[in-house]
Amino acid sequence: MRQHLQHHVADKFSRKLRFFKGLVSQPKTVGAIVPTSVYMARRMASVANPASGLPVLELGPGTGVVTKALLRRGIEPQKLVAVEYSPEFCRHLRDELPAIRLVRGDAFRLEDTLGALRTTRFDCVISGIPLLNFPVSSRVRLLEDVLSRIPKGRPFLQFCYGLSSPIPPGHGQYSVTRFGIEIRNIPPAQMWMYRRTG
Repeated sequence: MRQHLQHHVADKFSRKLRFFKGLVSQPKTVGAIVPTSVYMARRMASVANPASGLPVLELGPGTGVVTKALLRRGIEPQKLVAVEYSPEFCRHLRDELPAIRLVRGDAFRLEDTLGALRTTRFDCVISGIPLLNFPVSSRVRLLEDVLSRIPKGRPFLQFCYGLSSPIPPGHGQYSVTRFGIEIRNIPPAQMWMYRRTG
């Protein structure tokens, strides 16, 4: 039991160390001060539907906390496409989760970044990208892009530390819904759900 606890503590420390290395190397692309909590990861992963048969697209997986929650949800590794910009996080994800389909690139240029996967239809999109670091116009373009890659009615889920939606309503044919707040995250974070309406 003691050995298991020591391993758990060491693993948690190692994950935080990798997170901070990624934060230092790419400050604009990391939106948190500590990795996402497992509680919020589980809540975010809950929107994925393994029974759909479609892959899930994750943007900005970071250290892979939500990625692991998606796998526990029942998404098969080969049906999980993760787009990560940070080389540090990519190295970590390749070591820790070698079976997922990891793509190193810019989520704001998905057509180029996805390459051979650019025509893939996804069940949903889950994002940890720090959208508040980017102009509103870029956020709206990203939303419109990802909504065109999932069936109408399926969600794009984003977490954010701001008080209001990082993608404001009224800039396109999409709805904005507060999915919830996770106070056990540090700092507390809100989750926002977007769906296509047009």
